[in-house]
Amino acid sequence: MELSILVAKLYAVIALLTGLGILANPSYYQKTFSELLESKTALFFAGVFAAIGGILLVTYHNIWVKDWTVIITIIGWIALVKGVALLVLPTTFDFMKSYYKSTKYWRFQGTALIIFGLILGYFGFIV
Repeated sequence: MELSILVAKLYAVIALLTGLGILANPSYYQKTFSELLESKTALFFAGVFAAIGGILLVTYHNIWVKDWTVIITIIGWIALVKGVALLVLPTTFDFMKSYYKSTKYWRFQGTALIIFGLILGYFGFIV
């Protein structure tokens, strides 16, 4: 449970700050992520870091229970799958290029991250 709380706190803070940043300056994030998809080096390292984070969470927090901590396990599996996809099939996320040009996408993404951050923050800091 201690690991669940630590990970919830970390993800909550990052999600909240990123969500607020996206809503405050969507053009910056739009440009940054568009450039990320064009950089083979950046995609490689994104894959490595996602795989490492996913492996760590799947190894140390593979807990399938009927409470909020399963969110951390799901995050770990998503990160691992994303990391593997970026490393094995680097063009997997090319379809995202069109989304990154949309202002609606960035408003949705910022809002979703804030909501996700608040949920994890509740479980990490309050409960």
